[in-house]
Amino acid sequence: MPRRGHNLGHIENRMTQPLLRQLPIAITLGDPAGIGPEIIAKAFLQAPQALAGCFVAGDVALMRRAAALVCPAVPLPLARIAAPQDALAAPPRCVPVLQVVDGARRCVVPFGQISAEAGRMAGECARWAARAALRGEVAALVTAPLHKEALAAAGAPWDAFAGHTELLQAEAAAFLGQPVEQVPVRMMLASPQLRTVLESVHVPLRAAIDTLDAAHIVQTLQIAHAAVGGMLGRAPRVAVAGLNPHAGEGGRFGSEEREIIAPAVARARQLGIDVHGPIAPDTVFMRARHAPPDKPGEFDVVVAMYHDQGLIAVKYLGVEHGVNVTLGLPLVRTSPDHGTAFDLAGTGQASAASLLAAVAMARQLSAAAAVAA
Repeated sequence: MPRRGHNLGHIENRMTQPLLRQLPIAITLGDPAGIGPEIIAKAFLQAPQALAGCFVAGDVALMRRAAALVCPAVPLPLARIAAPQDALAAPPRCVPVLQVVDGARRCVVPFGQISAEAGRMAGECARWAARAALRGEVAALVTAPLHKEALAAAGAPWDAFAGHTELLQAEAAAFLGQPVEQVPVRMMLASPQLRTVLESVHVPLRAAIDTLDAAHIVQTLQIAHAAVGGMLGRAPRVAVAGLNPHAGEGGRFGSEEREIIAPAVARARQLGIDVHGPIAPDTVFMRARHAPPDKPGEFDVVVAMYHDQGLIAVKYLGVEHGVNVTLGLPLVRTSPDHGTAFDLAGTGQASAASLLAAVAMARQLSAAAAVAA
């Protein structure tokens, strides 16, 4: 993740792009060797109303394979569409598919295996959907999971990106005509019980600790404040997790809280953010947890200091309800809170619950952006 030279002035503007007409939602294919295509097909089969106005940005042949897998007795019908807007008129109980994968290069992709071709297809789908969203052709994109090793195996340009987040950040920066470091993004994992925003994402733990920076934490807090506030329609209550046991115990177990995190929290308060911390990481998530139906947590969102610190808490509460949201982009992007699940691919057993939650979240965020605009 970039650390220096960020431009904070455009964060809220990029979160509230106007939606002047009804727009469809693009669901990307993901890695075709994984469960992405089959959970998409299963979602259309099980909850067609929830998927109304959505279409698959992918490959017709691969979606036909997935449809036959989840509904072998009576084939789930597919409709090849020519443009995103055609999805709005698609018949019910039908999967609209827009061919965005280079069909001339298509090959058979076996389930459960890392391959360069699968990585290339996943990258092509994500890039197409990002550009469509940036052009205002779709309201949001929901990305089925890709496999990071397969993306890297696909070679240039895909091997330059650690995953979806970095790929979408690069596309947004190119669209805005800005350096990538001027388009700061963050990952938020959200479920009905807990939201957490990550201070660092796909970097080694040692690097996450060594590069901890007060200015970057302040920026994370600004992005989280704007995004979650837009979702809630009010200023959110933000908690910041400590890095060390007991949040450093006054410096006995580490100095990062005293020297880096606490000054960042103080600066964010000066900027008008309702933020608290650093709070011991072994208790902050319990304090923030919303226990349905009527026991709200003490905080609306927790800023975690590194990837696993935040994700373990959300996923433990139920990966089937979790949604990955990329904050800070000039578009709405959500994703299921799970990976490609190669061990389940091709069995038809994978649950579509997290994908359906991601679609619902995409609708909520795009509607909030339209109202704010």
